[in-house]
Amino acid sequence: MPGWGLHIELHRTPILLLTMNGCRHRRRDFGTEGVVSVSAGMADLNKSTVLVTGAAGRTGQIVYKKLKERSNQFIGRGLVRTAESKQQIGGADDVFVGDIRDADSIVPAIEGIDALIILTSAVPRMKPGFDPTKGRPEFYFEDGAYPEQVDWIGQKNQIDAAKDAGVKQIVLVGSMGGTNPSHPLNNLGNGNILIWKRKAEQYLADSGIPYTIIRAGGLQDKEGGLRELLVGKDDELLKTETRSIPRADVAEVCIQALM
Repeated sequence: MPGWGLHIELHRTPILLLTMNGCRHRRRDFGTEGVVSVSAGMADLNKSTVLVTGAAGRTGQIVYKKLKERSNQFIGRGLVRTAESKQQIGGADDVFVGDIRDADSIVPAIEGIDALIILTSAVPRMKPGFDPTKGRPEFYFEDGAYPEQVDWIGQKNQIDAAKDAGVKQIVLVGSMGGTNPSHPLNNLGNGNILIWKRKAEQYLADSGIPYTIIRAGGLQDKEGGLRELLVGKDDELLKTETRSIPRADVAEVCIQALM
């Protein structure tokens, strides 16, 4: 039975081990013998503070929830664009409101973090009045929310802010298909979304910050943890039947990349 597909690129993050037909992470088991108690302050020092941007998105919400569920390992933060989105995911004090296109607005969220998970993306909208009997739907991007502004400038702003803040690791979630400039996704709304995403990936690779880039296949709203993860490179999985993956599995890979 085929598994789910994704492409993972690593740089100075050897704790995530890959095989050609799956991925696994190195477990670090600590014995409890001789350990009596740990103060709350010392425990917090052993945790990583992690910010997930795009925390109100369908995948971002899962990552944010997973960080909160693993409070023994992580101090989770979220970044959303509006106050309404903050309330959508619970309205906690650790959820910051900022616009990634405005570099100054995201600085408070990034200050003091150890790792950054970037899950922001431009979102194409279907033009109203679509008639399926007359062909394919047409798409557009809202003003100010084109891929160039969100997937390039917005991600560049996040990377720059992270570098200025001394962030130790960045996990960037992109998309398969970027090796093909003629990919149909680039035609949506004339946005060239994969081209701008790849430009941001290269900017991250050149930043000097340890990073993991995850290029996922088609995202599905299905339960995770049920099938093998297939890992490829250079969009080789697009030539197979393995072209999709549950958002929950992508979220878990984001978390595992930090461990």
